[in-house]
Amino acid sequence: MTKENRNKYWVRSGLFSFFEKGSGFVFNFGSVVILLRTLSKEDMGAWILFLTVCSFMEVSRIGLLQNALVKYISSEAEDQYRNILTSSVLLNIALTIFYTIVLFFSANWLGNLWGHEGLKTLFHIYIVTTLLLMPLNQMNYIQQANLDFKGIFWAGFIKQGTFFTYVLFIWLSNGSVSLSNLAMVQILGIAFALGAAFYFSKPYLRFSKTIDWYWVQKLLTFGKYAIGTNLGSMLYKSMDKMMLGRMVSVASVAIYELAVKVTSLLDIPTLSAAPVVFPQSAIASAKDGHAAAANLYEKSVGLILTIILPCILVVQLVPDLIITLIGGTQYLDSIPLLRIVIFFGFFTPFLYQTGMVLESIGKPKINFYFTLFSFFLNLLFNAIFITLFGIVGAAYGTLLTYSIVFVLGQKMLHKLVGVQTSHVFYNTLRFYKMGFSFLKNRSWSSNQRTEEILLKRKPKEELINR
Repeated sequence: MTKENRNKYWVRSGLFSFFEKGSGFVFNFGSVVILLRTLSKEDMGAWILFLTVCSFMEVSRIGLLQNALVKYISSEAEDQYRNILTSSVLLNIALTIFYTIVLFFSANWLGNLWGHEGLKTLFHIYIVTTLLLMPLNQMNYIQQANLDFKGIFWAGFIKQGTFFTYVLFIWLSNGSVSLSNLAMVQILGIAFALGAAFYFSKPYLRFSKTIDWYWVQKLLTFGKYAIGTNLGSMLYKSMDKMMLGRMVSVASVAIYELAVKVTSLLDIPTLSAAPVVFPQSAIASAKDGHAAAANLYEKSVGLILTIILPCILVVQLVPDLIITLIGGTQYLDSIPLLRIVIFFGFFTPFLYQTGMVLESIGKPKINFYFTLFSFFLNLLFNAIFITLFGIVGAAYGTLLTYSIVFVLGQKMLHKLVGVQTSHVFYNTLRFYKMGFSFLKNRSWSSNQRTEEILLKRKPKEELINR
């Protein structure tokens, strides 16, 4: 492959990956906006809790299977491809069977835990969903391992687009929505997506006739810390909603989630930067030492804050307008929560990039224990503050956790790689200065061009006047 073709290949793959994430965000956010206007607060809270539990399963599947498959298929010899793929599929099947058993026996308990009968039905339906997700996710992982993102885009677009189209149709036709129907439409979307995933992954589906237990063990060993970190991170971020559903009410989860959903918009620059920063940090650390990784951390977080800080200010100025646009007037009681929760966005780039640095310098074990500590701290603070203050206590508890973890994370990074937190804010100010200079120069250039055009016109205008 020539250099020109290789560049085109990477650009094309990058665009498909970007469009897959972008379309997924649009469909997901659009569905939430519509459901907030269609479902009661109780049903909306139950749906959020259902999706939260399901996310735990999918995040653990990604941690165990995706990274290991991508790493070894891209780095090992071609003759090991079939053995690696077969071992990965075996682990996927085993994990899915485990999930199916857990869902079957825990569905009623989860429904009783949060006091909503509809949750029992949702988790029983999800047994079918997780069985269908097994081959869909496996084919997506295989395509990613082969650096082919076209099929991943179309499968994700079809799966999430089907769900969004359904809720949009119900809303426009003034129809009623039941939680069980939403879960069934999820299954329909996955079934459609399976066809696209199989079509695009078919050239890569090459399996061995026997199981190589060496590769089963190796994939499992690689994924054990990733699955622990992913699950710990999910618990850390979701514990406030799960505790609200238990300690206050299911409806309170919907009120709280709306404020969190606005804050999640601020995660976009952080999540967009992560795929770029992680490999660059790993390369810089290996080539130039930890100081290079620290410098990259300080600049990347500083750049992300440049985008996030004005957004936090806007939300503080017009929270009622934002809540009304997203959830409608019935959720105006989310305004006090939003004013607190929006500050989560300030800490997110620091915390997320801390994990990226630890992984890139070969410290996944430290990252796992640090995430686990954050989870237990959040659990403690939420239990205390929800008991004292109700719904708003979840926001106070999580914000306090973020603050403490932020301080500890900065101290840890300073000790390990030499990160200076003051340099992050210096870079933020520097990026603002660069932006203002750019706008000033652009404005000056525009005025200069306007004067030149007027000067060219002046002789003609004088001639006309004569």
